[in-house]
Amino acid sequence: MAEPRPPAAEGTIRLDKWLWQARFFKTRTLAIKEVQAGHIRLNAERITKPAQPIGPGDTLTFAQGDRVRVVRLIAIGTRRGPAPEAQALYQDLSPPPPDKTAAPANPAYDLGGRPTKKHRRTLDLSRRPPLD
Repeated sequence: MAEPRPPAAEGTIRLDKWLWQARFFKTRTLAIKEVQAGHIRLNAERITKPAQPIGPGDTLTFAQGDRVRVVRLIAIGTRRGPAPEAQALYQDLSPPPPDKTAAPANPAYDLGGRPTKKHRRTLDLSRRPPLD
């Protein structure tokens, strides 16, 4: 006869499996590699074990692309379903991504062809150190 699981293990799932089910990583292998590399934080603590049990209420922090994601688990999930089903597993606490349409601080040439003389002068002035 099998022993019953301890109460702490109920309502938990492996970290790598949840990251895959919630569609943060395309494969479980990629999720495992990120966890083993120490790129995932669980409740502000660095985790290196892919089999780390997680459950509702836990907070995960990790880099995804060019931004840092902070998510709170709402549910464990039973399968890797469609995107709306996966998005129901967590609450996104990440700050919004930076606006890419905002003008850069320094004028730069956008590589849309050869710069004009006026564009070159503007670029040269923006790269020159300020006069004291």
